[in-house]
Amino acid sequence: MRYNDAINNTHVLDEVLPKYKAAWAKKGMFSDNGLFRRWYAVNQDKVQDTDEIAHSAWVMAFMPWNHPLIKSKYPSVGSGYLHHLSNPHRINVHAPSVTTALKHLAATESLDPDAAPTIARARVMTAGARLSMKPYLSPTFGFISQWLSEVPPREDLSALLRHAYAYLTPTWANGGLYYARHDIGWDEDGNYTYMEPYTGNAAIGYARLNVRDRQKKMWDRPLTAADWALRLWIDNVGLESGVDCLRGVWVEGDGAMVVTFRTWDARSVTVSPVVKNLPTGTYGVYVDGKIRMVKEVGGEGNGDGDGIEVELVVEGSEADIVVLRARYTYHTTGKL
Repeated sequence: MRYNDAINNTHVLDEVLPKYKAAWAKKGMFSDNGLFRRWYAVNQDKVQDTDEIAHSAWVMAFMPWNHPLIKSKYPSVGSGYLHHLSNPHRINVHAPSVTTALKHLAATESLDPDAAPTIARARVMTAGARLSMKPYLSPTFGFISQWLSEVPPREDLSALLRHAYAYLTPTWANGGLYYARHDIGWDEDGNYTYMEPYTGNAAIGYARLNVRDRQKKMWDRPLTAADWALRLWIDNVGLESGVDCLRGVWVEGDGAMVVTFRTWDARSVTVSPVVKNLPTGTYGVYVDGKIRMVKEVGGEGNGDGDGIEVELVVEGSEADIVVLRARYTYHTTGKL
């Protein structure tokens, strides 16, 4: 809603968000177990709670309008669910039944829910219990990884990803990393092993690419249509081209667009990227450090105006294009 308002120059959120906040303030956003409540059924006037961390992790990954609250809830919401291990630092995810037992032991006997003896005792207490009351498991690990990429210290995300590397079957295929499907929730030692398409194909990748507090930054200063109109971009190269784009950045101070391509399988592929929306000026085009051509560009910030097309052979090594704006006028002598 926020981003639609930014792009469309509307104000829908201004009306909706205060009502949303007031409704949850009245009903209570948190359940007695410290997790976010799952939903409110209006006709039945009933709030649905949950004992799983998946919903809360998803909320905390994508609630930038309430960022102080989200930050204040880490790591308390994960207590009893996220197990921090050392040597090396790794974060495991407990089954809900084990977490319930851990919380009971912490509340009734003041035991440390992260201590190995407490965890061992909780597993004995829940031996034979169903690990999930639902006929399927939520993409718990995926939601947690997105949450940890947004709010906590980066080392906690690294610890979670170490668990993924050790227990969630990282697999390379066609140049891409994914995590293979696995229908068993936990192994005999209590290590989380469940994997489904959302987590394996998207959520962990999102977590690796995300930068801390970036949802908040986008919320505070979303890009508008006017921003996009001024952005440089590369046309005529897509996923079907068979090349990876490793870098694409406009360096304002130098007046330079820098792009790097590579094929993941070392094949030789010819592409013709077009640098679009360049500011007016004279540009030298360099390929792997050698000048290829000089071109004049007019029509600043017109989106579909002049572009510079560069034919490029891309292989397994990195191929760099630098489109550099001249500080002086280009003359017919060929000198800048």
